[in-house]
Amino acid sequence: MTLFELSKSGRIGYELPNNNIEDFEIEIPEHLLRKKPPKLPELNEVDIVRHYTNLASKNYSVDVDFYPLGSCTMKYNPKFNEKMASIDNFTLIHPYQPVETVQGSLSLMYELKNMLCEITGMDDMTLQPAAGAHGELTGILIAKAYHLSKGDTKRIKAIVPDSAHGTNPASARMAGFEVVEIKSGPDGRVDLNELEKALGDDVAVLMLTNPNTLGLFEKDIDKITEMVHKAGALLYYDGANLNALLGRTRPGDMGFDIVHLNLHKTFSTPHGMGGPGSGPVGVKKHLAKFLPIPEIIKDGDVFKLNYNKPDSIGMVRSFYGNFSVMVRAYVYIKTMGNDGLKKVGHMAVLNANYLRKKVEKIMPIAYPDICMHEFVSTCENLTKETGVKALDIAKRLLDYGVHAPTMYFPLIVHEDFMIEPTETESKDTLDNFAEILKKIFEEARQNPDLVKNAPYNTPVRRLDDVTASRKPIFKFNFKGDK
Repeated sequence: MTLFELSKSGRIGYELPNNNIEDFEIEIPEHLLRKKPPKLPELNEVDIVRHYTNLASKNYSVDVDFYPLGSCTMKYNPKFNEKMASIDNFTLIHPYQPVETVQGSLSLMYELKNMLCEITGMDDMTLQPAAGAHGELTGILIAKAYHLSKGDTKRIKAIVPDSAHGTNPASARMAGFEVVEIKSGPDGRVDLNELEKALGDDVAVLMLTNPNTLGLFEKDIDKITEMVHKAGALLYYDGANLNALLGRTRPGDMGFDIVHLNLHKTFSTPHGMGGPGSGPVGVKKHLAKFLPIPEIIKDGDVFKLNYNKPDSIGMVRSFYGNFSVMVRAYVYIKTMGNDGLKKVGHMAVLNANYLRKKVEKIMPIAYPDICMHEFVSTCENLTKETGVKALDIAKRLLDYGVHAPTMYFPLIVHEDFMIEPTETESKDTLDNFAEILKKIFEEARQNPDLVKNAPYNTPVRRLDDVTASRKPIFKFNFKGDK
């Protein structure tokens, strides 16, 4: 039920004391006055507390159980980072404050930028983009500005592999580029012959994820870099899968010119349902002048905001970015240190390969190679045998208290799951997940309808996704409303 449905006339949650301020009149223009009082729910405090507590209990999170969402790194985030991000000195500041009154916050952002440059092998960085896809768009706009600054107007194409994240082609298109998709090779990696055919003097950038969406490391990255740069194009790195590489290698060392990061995935901010996020963009020095304004600079012991960048692509977001996410990332990096970050990458890869070997006994791995932080499996054979689809298995997982992995992506694999266990899960959790999958596959063969009609134990069963997307309802309909 909604708060409006729980509402009872006359109920109140609090009372304000009488004030002793003399009455004074404020003239409000007639056209701004309400014709009718607002329709607000009338509830007491305990009703409201119980309502939201019950709603929260229906929510799934990594604090509840396993959340193997591929390419999203839904890992456990230390509560200490949350505590640090809630300090009054961070939460009570305002972007319009004089710069001299927020020196500590500017210092944190400046130091975080430098740490992220070191981690990625970049020369400079902006923290302004609000999320990963926003970072993609920012990076591609920088690539566009670079070519236009050279008077090179014919570079109108962006190359995107067919295993790329779905936001890659969308970001390139939003920046005004024509998107050219290239097919993966039989090993799931970039096909160099296809890349060679696509490259030309009209290509501005290649957008690449490494490891890619199949969880495979692009072992030909040096050759790819050479080919792209020889064609006069730039190489863009989608950092959504950086978890696997922490402390092992850096995009900058592979030859990438631009990189975006997902602080909320790799550097510890709980995320999902649209936010909060942070998508910093790092560049090599030949692209630094195009970064968004303002940039934080250090003048002696004082931090300042520099807006004097004539070649900048401008502001891509109001103010300076999602600051609280930056605080969490800063604390995470500081507490983990060099050795800790390296262990993150090590354990992410170890967990993924351990689970991959368990899962391949239940259903085939799409590209059965050593993976990085995630892998893609397929239940296509089971679907042909029983009619049970990946979606059905995903729904049945909910009955066992486990969140479903990413499904039906990447599009080059049919009836697939993209599974990312993350570095924070124990061997026991991974073993349990494999056992649940095995049991569901047995159920599918013995009683397909049982799985096809799942879930049974959730507050809401199967939703009508088609109607919800085509005929959405965005407002509560009061009785008597048309």
